[in-house]
Amino acid sequence: MVVLVASRSSSSSSSSSSSKSSFSIKVVVVVVAVVVVVAAVVVVIVVEVVVVVLVVVIVVVVVVEVVVEVVVVVIVIVVVEVVIVVEVVVIVVVVIVVHSSSSSSSSSSSSNSSTLVVEVVVELVVVVVVVVVVVVVVVIVVIVVVVIVLLVVEVVVVVVVVVVVVVVVVVVVVV
Repeated sequence: MVVLVASRSSSSSSSSSSSKSSFSIKVVVVVVAVVVVVAAVVVVIVVEVVVVVLVVVIVVVVVVEVVVEVVVVVIVIVVVEVVIVVEVVVIVVVVIVVHSSSSSSSSSSSSNSSTLVVEVVVELVVVVVVVVVVVVVVVIVVIVVVVIVLLVVEVVVVVVVVVVVVVVVVVVVVV
């Protein structure tokens, strides 16, 4: 009878210890599962934030590029217009000065004065054409350089975005 009671008490203690260990294993599994889910949610949120930031950066770069191109074109147009106006004013002033000086001098004949005026006008027109061509060439070169620089900046931004996205995806997959 004593033996029977002892065997019953030992079997009940072993079953209670096994139930305690299984309960602790279940708790650990639940905790690990919760931690994994929270980590996955945090990683997804971080990836979404990174993607939104990169999209904003790309939009800002494109807007800045468009603004810079518009500003450059406007500046170039204003400069060309100013140069043309200045050249026309110079031509008019020179023609008036030459005509007045030739008409005021009594020694020169009217044919000589008209020939001189024509020569001056032709020379000034040639100068104006040369200056306009040079200004247009310089403007085209400036616009091309600005566009190339902006394209390089865009390519660099896109490469950085792609690298960041790849790194984030690799980190998410590894985690």
